[in-house]
Amino acid sequence: MKRLPIALLLGFTLVVTGCGTKTAPATDQQQNNATSGQTTPTDKKDETTKQPSKQYDKAPEMKIDPNKNYEAVVETNKGSFTIQLFAKDAPKTVNSFVFLANDHFYDGIKFHRIIQSFMIQTGDPTSRGDNNTVADGTGGPGYSFEDELKNGHSYDKGVVAMANAGPNTNGSQFFIGSGEDVKNLDSQPNYTIFGKITAGIDTIDKIAATPVKAGGFGENSTPTETITIQKITVTEK
Repeated sequence: MKRLPIALLLGFTLVVTGCGTKTAPATDQQQNNATSGQTTPTDKKDETTKQPSKQYDKAPEMKIDPNKNYEAVVETNKGSFTIQLFAKDAPKTVNSFVFLANDHFYDGIKFHRIIQSFMIQTGDPTSRGDNNTVADGTGGPGYSFEDELKNGHSYDKGVVAMANAGPNTNGSQFFIGSGEDVKNLDSQPNYTIFGKITAGIDTIDKIAATPVKAGGFGENSTPTETITIQKITVTEK
């Protein structure tokens, strides 16, 4: 299991404690070591974790056209929402997301981490909607790719960005800003922003309002209801 330096973990803690409690989407190691409450949005890496069926040995070849507009409609059991994808500003990230969506990688994956005033996180294939297991936050597509930071966008409610386990460890996990606390990430912008919600913000609010309980690392962010991505449809405009 990859472990982040303690100094880095403290840095993440500072990001969120500016408003009292929240941090970025985080890894399991961050959740285990941060002692002041929530951690950062993360994609935890654990090579020993048993992965479900779809895994890939390398990142996909560039198939999108950065000069075109792409939109993703995400259908969940709580409703649908639409993401405008920033193909020009984060081409590698959008290319990977489109590839995974079109290959139905996200079908059945749950939202496994919810902090209402901060963000909702999904994309971990270690559990899917057809079973009762809870995602452990370590799952990914089998490959990773580089960050695309400082691309002209800032963190706000409705922003869509990659979760990670450190620099250049992007995979399939992503988060959506669901409240004011996500703005604190602007002080340490380590998560590639690749889209924004243009329709269905009420669905984001519904998901964010799901009751949560303490997870394996003591953070109150594990949903008590199953919230599942049913399918993602990408269109080129």
